[in-house]
Order: sequence, then C-alpha cells, then structure tokens
Amino acid sequence: MPELPEVETVMRTLRGALDGQEIARIVLNRADLRWPVPADLPKLARGRRILSFRRRGKYILMRLDGGSSVLLHLGMSGRIHVERRGTNTVRKHEHVVIETTEGVRAGLVDPRRFGAVLSMRTEDEDAHPLLAGLGVEPLGPDFGAARLAGCLAGRRSSIKTVLLDQKLIAGLGNIYVCEALFRAGIHPETQAHTLAPSGIARLAEAIPAVLEEAIAAGGSTLRDYVRPDGEKGGFQELHRVYGREGEPCPACPGPPGCGGVRRIVQSGRSTFFCPLRQRAAS
Repeated sequence: MPELPEVETVMRTLRGALDGQEIARIVLNRADLRWPVPADLPKLARGRRILSFRRRGKYILMRLDGGSSVLLHLGMSGRIHVERRGTNTVRKHEHVVIETTEGVRAGLVDPRRFGAVLSMRTEDEDAHPLLAGLGVEPLGPDFGAARLAGCLAGRRSSIKTVLLDQKLIAGLGNIYVCEALFRAGIHPETQAHTLAPSGIARLAEAIPAVLEEAIAAGGSTLRDYVRPDGEKGGFQELHRVYGREGEPCPACPGPPGCGGVRRIVQSGRSTFFCPLRQRAAS
C-alpha cells in the first residue's frame, strides 16, 4: 500500500497540475471501488473550481468551490496519472477520470479496486468516518518527542506495531517505520512503553527525516506505485534496511558471519533491522 511519502508525492503533483482549474467533467468508468463512488459526483463537481489540496494520513482531499471536497485513496494498488487531455491512450483499470476545462486529465487506475473516491462537505472533512480517528501527522507542527511519548505511554506492544497504528500516528507504514527505527537505533521488538526519553527523542527526529527524504525522492516503488507522471519513485534505492535481508548493514561493519540485515515477521508483516546497531528488545 502506498504510504505517506507516496501519497504526499501524488498530492503535490495534483496540486501543481490542477489548482485553480475548473472541472469540465468527471467520468465514472466503474463505480464499485472499495466503497461505491457517489453517483452524483459528476454532477456535483462539474463546473466547480479546484481551490486546494490537502493530505490527511494516506488520504488526499481535493477542495472545490461551493464547499465540497473529493476524497481520494489509492488503496493497495491504485495510482493516478496526470497528463494533457487527448495525449493518452485509455488505460486498463482506469475507473475514475477528472478532466478540466484547461485541458488537464487525471485518471485513477486501480486493478484491485481497494481505492476510494468519495465526496463530503469541506467543513465536515475531519468528522468523516475515514478521517475522524486518525492520529497526529508526523510531518505536522504538533509532532515531536513529547507527542510521541504520549503515543507510546503504557503500550506494551512492540514499538513497530505501535508506530503502525493509524489512530496514533497517521500515514506511517511498514517501509518507513523500519527505516526510522534503524536510524534511531531501536530494536523493532522493544515494548513501546519501555523506550527511554533519549530513544524517543531520536525516533521523533528520525521519523520526519525519513519521510522528507522519501518525498524528495518521489516515494518508493516496490510493485504498483508510480508517480503521476508515470515515473518510478527513487527512495527504494536509498533504503538502508527495508528489503535488504542478508546484506551488510550500511552503518556498521559487523563481525564476520553476523548475517547482516535480518528479517522477522511482526503482525504478518516483514520487519528489517540490524541486530547490532538496533539495541536488543527489553
């Protein structure tokens, strides 16, 4: 599933391509996504000007004049292509298309149909059932060591599991949690409530740093994700541990035969870490 950096990359591209433009039409080629696309969406959006974009967790919100917002979610395999109208060929699994009077076309391609396109009143965005329970934004001004300490307090689950809880921190996923824990030198099986203030401070710095670097590289392309211009992201080339089982740790030489980066399974997901750099679980 695309994580925060991939969604932020898509949102910024949409903002640059569509901000201030008028919607000529929305075409629904298939409405049965994870939740049905509202049948009245084409009528609601036609003739409306796009005012702004916002990302909340892994969701994109496109705000229109008249007080409506369109929510976009990429699901497991979704991607959005942005191009000039008339220059593309029709893509397989392209379910929703937005066209502007200025000649820009944005299409949602989603083979598995776990994505979403929904509508709501802009004033009701934060109360929407998909958004109301989301935690703090790790790139927002409210995130820091104190806020992270509050998220971890009293939680006996592993730090990896807690960081993936969208009700605590919105947008973090498996790739970037592995990378942040590596940078902070924290073992992924450490019980969250046992993390010392120094470890919390390191982690609070590592999380936004990893995310910002990934955004600058256009996100990570591992399978389905591509940027809206059709190009792959580049951050997968900069992963220090994720997907690198058996490779030497990039931060420590390790003794002969240590095996390098290791992989374990936590809550059904692969976790990659260096057992020497990342302190043993308490």
